[in-house]
Amino acid sequence: MPRPATKQDLIKTATEQFATIWKLIDSMTDDELIASFQFDAKLNKKDAHWSRDKNIRDVLIHLYEWQQLLLNWVSDNNDGNKGEEKPFLPRPYNWKNYGDMNIEFWEKHQTTSYARAKELLGDSHNNVLKLIMQFSNEELFTKQYFSWTGATSLGSYCVSATSSHYDWAIKKIKQHLKSFRNKLQQ
Repeated sequence: MPRPATKQDLIKTATEQFATIWKLIDSMTDDELIASFQFDAKLNKKDAHWSRDKNIRDVLIHLYEWQQLLLNWVSDNNDGNKGEEKPFLPRPYNWKNYGDMNIEFWEKHQTTSYARAKELLGDSHNNVLKLIMQFSNEELFTKQYFSWTGATSLGSYCVSATSSHYDWAIKKIKQHLKSFRNKLQQ
């Protein structure tokens, strides 16, 4: 699926990908839903998230927390902040150590229930769509339209917090289902 480059495409893709996540989850048995992830060692999954996220709740919470980053960042920078621009990643994190932030998110939500994670993400998704609707196509997809977006566009951050992250979640959930079902057949 191509990366959205317009407001209309962003909303459409985010909505469709979000629905795909729930379609996958709704198709799962109770055992699949509550099972801990046990990915096949042959997959050679080197990215940290393969070992960090242990279940469906963890994936939903990861999406939620990254959407909170977006919502807070836009609010902090687009709300008459008197010239003090806030970075997307909260201090002390940056693009070299944000993996530590992801672990912090994971740790923060180890007592969050699956039901609560679903609720948080549903609300967050709706809030991000409302946020996107507040901006014009030009404001979203013109690079450096806002000084606080750096060398990129606000839309790029919105894509990352929605459709791109949803694509990541879909792949991870599908891999969980494949691994879980393969283990049942053994």
